[in-house]
Amino acid sequence: MTDAIVHGTVAEGYEPVREAFAATLAEERAGHSAQLAAYVHGRRVVDLWGGPEIDGDSLTGVFSSTKGAAHLVVALLVQDGTLDPDREVRHYWPEFAAAGKEHVTLRQLVSHQAGLVGADGGFTPEELADDRAIAERLGAQRPYWRPGAAHGYHALVIGALTGEVVRRVTGQTMQEVYETRIRAPYGIDLFMGLPEELEPRWLSTRPMDPTPEQKRQRAAAGHGPESLPGIAFNRNYTKAPTDLEALPNSREMRAAGPASVGGVASARGLARLYAAAVSGVDGRDPLLTPDTAARAAEIQVAGRDLVNGAYQAYGLGFVVVSEHYPFLGARSFGHSGAAGSLGFADPGAGLAFGYNRRRFAFPGGAAPETVPLAKVIRECAVG
Repeated sequence: MTDAIVHGTVAEGYEPVREAFAATLAEERAGHSAQLAAYVHGRRVVDLWGGPEIDGDSLTGVFSSTKGAAHLVVALLVQDGTLDPDREVRHYWPEFAAAGKEHVTLRQLVSHQAGLVGADGGFTPEELADDRAIAERLGAQRPYWRPGAAHGYHALVIGALTGEVVRRVTGQTMQEVYETRIRAPYGIDLFMGLPEELEPRWLSTRPMDPTPEQKRQRAAAGHGPESLPGIAFNRNYTKAPTDLEALPNSREMRAAGPASVGGVASARGLARLYAAAVSGVDGRDPLLTPDTAARAAEIQVAGRDLVNGAYQAYGLGFVVVSEHYPFLGARSFGHSGAAGSLGFADPGAGLAFGYNRRRFAFPGGAAPETVPLAKVIRECAVG
């Protein structure tokens, strides 16, 4: 079928990756478009794309894969000594101490233990695009569980919360620090705030196209708007419950680049982000020392997530991806996005991985096809 034609290049020894990528394109339903990229020890070894309309330079909304870029900023500030994960958040952001949050540490906050998954009454669409507005609301919000007693995915707000800490200590927004210290100097095709001149590269996110059986599964798993999942995904804003699939299709959202879900990227950008973090690229030193990379991946909390109901292990803002991809090294870290994107680093193998797709994957989060793709890339990388 025409849509299964694979474009791009792989380095010698990575030919099985092209075959695996072609297989995933052929297996997916009509209209599937995707990109795949990987670096090994700072050298790009995979650069592939296929499907209608997409090319290697295309940019799409990567949803929560943005959190990986945001928390790379936090990791850098910890490495600098500017932030201490064990300090209480109020030390940096005094207003945060309201409503029973006075003893929440930065470590608890970045690992989704603070209980601030959303706000009573929800957020307006304008607030969701504005990290400062989210932070102001949540600074006064009472947690939905005792901080540190459990963890639950702060899906739409974690970047605003950690971003406010970053702003208080640096005088710059999370987006500004990311741009000046990470994106621009390393030439990373992942933007927290897409410039107007790059809009021609943008491809709108397409909604999920579930099978009849998948529709039944989604209906059976539905949660009310005042449940923890409902609050976390802003379905408790009853005037206009958030349509997650449509978020990046708003120019306001793309331009603002909120640090939880507003990133726009290619697979090349996702892979290069993590390559810059642990290996360095184009002769530049890695952003993180080996010790900092290990700290970023160190499991802070693990178990059933109160929001998504799944087993989840969180590091310092990152997901510990070896818990979901057991063929990876134990210190692998990264983040997936709701439509199916995924970026991660496996420092032991020198591997940085990026995958991006245009249509929302079922059931949401890292797409199922990322497992075989990541596995074959790592097998090629380690011989």
